[in-house]
Amino acid sequence: MSVNAQVNQTKGSFEDKFRQLDEILPTANTYRTASGAPGNAYWQQRADYFIDARLDEENQRIIASETITYTNNSPDILRYLWIQLDQNRFRNDAIGRSTETAANDDRLSFATLRRERAFDDFEGGFQISRVQEVRGDILNTQLNGTMMRVNLDEALEPGDSVGIEIDWEHNIIHQSVIGGRGGYEHFEDSDTYQFALSQWYPRVASYTDYEGWTNRQFIGRGEFTLEFGDFEVHLTVPADHIVAATGELQNANDVLSDEQQDRLETAAESETPVFIVTPEEAMANQEAGTDEMVTWVFEAENVRDFAWASSRKYIWDALGHQQDDEDNPLVMAMSFYPPEAEPLWSQFSTHSVAHTMDVYSRFSFNYPYPTAISVNAWEAGGMEYPMITFNGYRPEEDEESGERTYSRNTKYGLISVIIHEIGHIYFPMTVNSDERQWTWMDEGLNTFLQFLAEREWEDDYPSRRGDPANITGFMRSENQVPIMTNSESILQFGNNAYGKPATALTVLRETVMGRELFDFAFREYAERWKFKRPTPSDFFRTMEDASAVDLDWFWRGWFYSTDHVDIAISDVREYRISSQDPEIEFPIEREEEAEEPISLTQIRNEDLPKRVDEFPELEDIYNENDEFTVSNADRNEYTTFRDSLEDWELELLDESIAEGLLVYFIDFDNIGGLVMPLPLRINYDDGETQDMLIPAEIWRQSPQQVSRMILSTTPISSIELDPQLRIADVDMSNNRYPQEIQRSRLELYRSSNQGRNLMADLLVELQEAETGEDAEPGNEVPLEPNTE
Repeated sequence: MSVNAQVNQTKGSFEDKFRQLDEILPTANTYRTASGAPGNAYWQQRADYFIDARLDEENQRIIASETITYTNNSPDILRYLWIQLDQNRFRNDAIGRSTETAANDDRLSFATLRRERAFDDFEGGFQISRVQEVRGDILNTQLNGTMMRVNLDEALEPGDSVGIEIDWEHNIIHQSVIGGRGGYEHFEDSDTYQFALSQWYPRVASYTDYEGWTNRQFIGRGEFTLEFGDFEVHLTVPADHIVAATGELQNANDVLSDEQQDRLETAAESETPVFIVTPEEAMANQEAGTDEMVTWVFEAENVRDFAWASSRKYIWDALGHQQDDEDNPLVMAMSFYPPEAEPLWSQFSTHSVAHTMDVYSRFSFNYPYPTAISVNAWEAGGMEYPMITFNGYRPEEDEESGERTYSRNTKYGLISVIIHEIGHIYFPMTVNSDERQWTWMDEGLNTFLQFLAEREWEDDYPSRRGDPANITGFMRSENQVPIMTNSESILQFGNNAYGKPATALTVLRETVMGRELFDFAFREYAERWKFKRPTPSDFFRTMEDASAVDLDWFWRGWFYSTDHVDIAISDVREYRISSQDPEIEFPIEREEEAEEPISLTQIRNEDLPKRVDEFPELEDIYNENDEFTVSNADRNEYTTFRDSLEDWELELLDESIAEGLLVYFIDFDNIGGLVMPLPLRINYDDGETQDMLIPAEIWRQSPQQVSRMILSTTPISSIELDPQLRIADVDMSNNRYPQEIQRSRLELYRSSNQGRNLMADLLVELQEAETGEDAEPGNEVPLEPNTE
């Protein structure tokens, strides 16, 4: 649908790139104001949890029960509750599983085949044995995929609460085989496990003012939207396990040694990581083993979720992060990781956690919780939950020496993923946007802040996303959808939900709004919606409300369209102010004509005999005087012209001529469709340069082509558009006038038409196949067409 569909533009082809978003954004109300702030009647639900869970390590299984206390703060009467059963995504009849598509090129990787075979033997999903109202009857339920409706015996009135008890079990997925946001990892060398548990308990779906029940199925990509509440969680695990979890540990005396508790106290005062469980202790733990169990108790206030990790392999280090906050002055930054993560993790993980809080707190609000945890839960990628994150990247072990080393990509990949996942504790774990609907609201904003934090880690940090130059390939691609697309329908997920919105905010901050206005407005958004649930319109409106900058054109172009930035300097014309005095102007025009190129025909005809040479009488006044000869009529016309000028006009004319004023007309073509400011660099003949920024509003009445006039007393040698790579222009070859030759390097290659030499192949000795641990895994299953 065109952006003008609501107004029915029938004359001409004008497209209003600056039309306000009033027809697109939802109407403001008492819950959400037109300024982008929560309204005076804003409400949100609350869900408190008491959970008692047991980890069956031998069978990789959770057995648990919970009591949910649900408070209806809405003005609506609720006859039922919806419960999210996200583990049901791993059932074979789940929508996500049933609608997985095959590769387009008839290829099959070993990893994909292993995953498919694993589902044959894996019984996924929740096994719920009881749903009962507290001190009441068994409740009627209706299961629908990853959602379960709990029908209440009595309708829940506004302001009332209800308690629901649920007993359940579920198998834990093998994360590296099946994939997902949690699961277990098996270390074959030591025959030990680590468990990273997420979406592991039945969770109340959110009920909102803008959508009612958010009960769309969990297909796998669109993540979560949840209610805040308090948690008390009892986790019974093998006695030699170390547990990391959302919240604060309540029974350290029962699960930690005196020495470990002393180390925690020391770490709270330290600016550098202190081992709570040393590498030596972790190695001893994984080798000993025990049949005993112990219960770890955690409490967490005002969080929207709870996750945890458990293993006998964990090394644990921590430091005390101090912040200027009366209510929360100390945050324990901590990392949990197996020995296989060393020497990388002890050096970088906890420092990355603390660095994230340093930077994010300046741009939003102080970190709101008592702990911030990074767990090495797998080999790559990351996932976030309140106070705890699961992160990848490990060193590689040399087969001969056993020494662990890591690449540059591994080092910076680790730092970046920890910054990103700890950053998610701000967005969306505190600013509680709807991940299931709008991935960009947490991933895009968080990736932008991650980019800022990476800039403050070290000079020349190799950031993947955030810099406008890094998004141009995606912006010009065809296989894409607007940012404002439901999470499950996004194409090129990483670029669309992470890279493009992060780049958009960088462009806003550095070019459209400026740092001071942007930083204030962004911080205002974060403060307004801390522990609340914003929508895209709340973000858009707050950024404008707090800055007095009309950004509807920007949201329309970057978030509601797939236009890209490709602006060309199509022409530059130079003029000087004419005196209109024929005694001055005619000689100049004669000289300019003499400097014009001579055509080949004219050159070849110079030696031809001319008739006027043979008959001189044919020459007249026009042969003796050219068209630039000054006549009295010309002189009189000039006198009349000057007499007609007002005094100020005459003064302006004479001053401009005396100064040698030059007038330049610069034509810009908007090839990509996305209107943007025009950052220009003017290079002058005397070696001086001038940078100027023309606001995007120059396009408001002509979004395809505009011209700009520039006055100068010094001749311009060249003009550059976006020389500092500020606007994500996808084609820099048309950004300079006059154009430059594009210089690069060309690698020569040697062609080869040699086919298979069977005679030589038969002479090769048979290599003995490697088996077991030394075998190299392949990447792709060899497939041959079935011709039977």
